[in-house]
Amino acid sequence: MLRKVTPIEWPVRTERLSLRGYLPDDLDALWSYEQLSEVQRWLGWAPHSPADLREAMEGESSTTTHVMVLLGTTNIGHIMIMPRDSWAQADVADRAKGLEAELGWMFDPAYAGNGYATEAVGAVIGLCFDQLKVRRIHAGCFADNTPSWRLMERLGMRREEHSRATALHRDGTWHDGLMYALLREEWPVAPNPLTEVDDAVVASVPRGRPGWSP
Repeated sequence: MLRKVTPIEWPVRTERLSLRGYLPDDLDALWSYEQLSEVQRWLGWAPHSPADLREAMEGESSTTTHVMVLLGTTNIGHIMIMPRDSWAQADVADRAKGLEAELGWMFDPAYAGNGYATEAVGAVIGLCFDQLKVRRIHAGCFADNTPSWRLMERLGMRREEHSRATALHRDGTWHDGLMYALLREEWPVAPNPLTEVDDAVVASVPRGRPGWSP
């Protein structure tokens, strides 16, 4: 049995989607799109086989919550919630533990252009603030991953960092990186219409988690 990482009550339903935790039976559906070149292009670590993916999803030491995004009964996306400690001075560090969450996501390109990624990530941000009671969420992506940073801006996240030539890509070139964040008191924000949604959101993967990090 997989260890329960967060106290979220599943399933969570949005207007069109259902969100729940990962189950071993999800592996084939995840592999079907996480192996695609247009998805792996943005992954810091890319699984080379279903066995690689299973190890990443089911490792006993992981504190990551893997959220499955379902359209009806079809798995169309995977969102990760990783608990983080806020930065603090040493003498008050114990009061800053577990107060942040880092997010990452991967979506099946076959379902792009319908606003599903915005809807699902927005729901997970709400879970982080309302159920997990974190004070801040953050997420990062390559600067060339325009669809993902546009998604973050649509959801009201603030660009806090633009690092120049910070990450060596597997294509041999150095890429800029972006970091976005949002405080609990800044949520919720009024979303832009779904008609403005970019049609190519496929992946944005956290920097701080071993195995998945760019």
